[in-house]
Amino acid sequence: MRLGLFGRNGARPDDEARIAAKAAAERLKADIRRLLDLPEQASVAVNEIICADPACPGAETVILLMRPGQKTQALKLPMAMAEVTEAALIACLDGH
Repeated sequence: MRLGLFGRNGARPDDEARIAAKAAAERLKADIRRLLDLPEQASVAVNEIICADPACPGAETVILLMRPGQKTQALKLPMAMAEVTEAALIACLDGH
């Protein structure tokens, strides 16, 4: 018996969204590394947070910059990862 939960060929219905989100995060990480000329030892984390509270703006992109010997910096963009343009990223990273 085959259940329909996993879609065609075993793929789950939300796999495409997960793949797209991962690609957007990787693109942003690469852009951040390039724009800030980060050393290899630095780490960058990019996540999208969706707030369920009606007072929240909806999707928000959170960037964590972790440089050796420095405090972790958290930056936020009030948009989904897929919507982040290079201009918005530059404005967010300005001074960091």
